[in-house]
Amino acid sequence: MPTQPSRELDTFPNPAPARDFRIHMEIPEFTCLCPKTGQPDFATLILDYVPDKRCIELKSLKLYIWSFRNEGAFHEAVTNRILDDLVRAVKPRYMQLTARFYVRGGIFTTVTAQHVQRGFKPARVPDMPLLEPGSPTR
Repeated sequence: MPTQPSRELDTFPNPAPARDFRIHMEIPEFTCLCPKTGQPDFATLILDYVPDKRCIELKSLKLYIWSFRNEGAFHEAVTNRILDDLVRAVKPRYMQLTARFYVRGGIFTTVTAQHVQRGFKPARVPDMPLLEPGSPTR
């Protein structure tokens, strides 16, 4: 039976919940549809997070990302929706999703959205731009 897209996100227990560590994922084949033209929009998604009690299971993430392939969505809306769904699934200490959309009409678009768990004091980790809680997002 072929694999099908799914909006269900599976998780597994964090193997080192006492330690803050970063999980970095790059997803180079994200596709959704432009809600105005119906044409495909392509993006690379960059996900960084510090797990709390749960981590995202990779196959379910792949099927979840695949589920947007035939859905119309503005870049800003789909980036924030994906972040919200991932935060809801794993309740991370910190999560940042950057969506780098390929050129359309001569314009590259990059959308970055963040979540910081209340009370989480992020350690400075190289190559991981963390915002202090309550700071405006970038």
